Amino acid sequence: MKTTRLNNRSLLRAVQHLEAKDHYLRFVVSRYGAPPLWEREEGFKTLIRIILEQQVSLASAKSAYEKLLRYTVLLTPDNFLKLSDEELKSAGFSRQKALYGRNLAGAIIEGSLVLSKLPDLDDAEVKEHLMKIKGVGSWTSDIYLLMALGRPDVWPSGDLALASAIQKLKGMVSRPSNEELNVISLEWRPWRAVAARILWHYYLSDQPKTR
Repeated sequence: MKTTRLNNRSLLRAVQHLEAKDHYLRFVVSRYGAPPLWEREEGFKTLIRIILEQQVSLASAKSAYEKLLRYTVLLTPDNFLKLSDEELKSAGFSRQKALYGRNLAGAIIEGSLVLSKLPDLDDAEVKEHLMKIKGVGSWTSDIYLLMALGRPDVWPSGDLALASAIQKLKGMVSRPSNEELNVISLEWRPWRAVAARILWHYYLSDQPKTR
């Protein structure tokens, strides 16, 4: 099955489409410019990093990931499983996330998850395969689809940064629920993954500057 992958050219084309369609997104682009592609390599390392990003700040996850790389020359499923609980804890893994990482590594080693086959599957099939692994839920699989596989129409439900960005951008009294966000995102099809990038760009660019 042939799947569409975002690149810098299609990203800019999608941004122009969304600007014409939504004045909130147009405001973001006019003020901060087009968002980065934020592309990540496919594979185990990226999934581990996304697991680390669950429910924490990007800075905290980045720090933990960099500490993890100090414990192994090459981050592979086999090498991950060789790390002790103490080493993973020292790197910044909670007990739960260490278990998630071990589940993922084990599934790849035993062959129940073949990451190299995912690019040939459609979005729903990719999510079905990934979410069989305990610890890889909807948000984690959506981020992998969006950033590693470059799918153009994925909306990462449950993303707190997107919820905060939309709340501030639209002047909402309270942060919108996942259900409300999912409905709002339908207006941005078939470029929901690009709308998400624009909103992340707003969220990151609009943070208060500290000395």
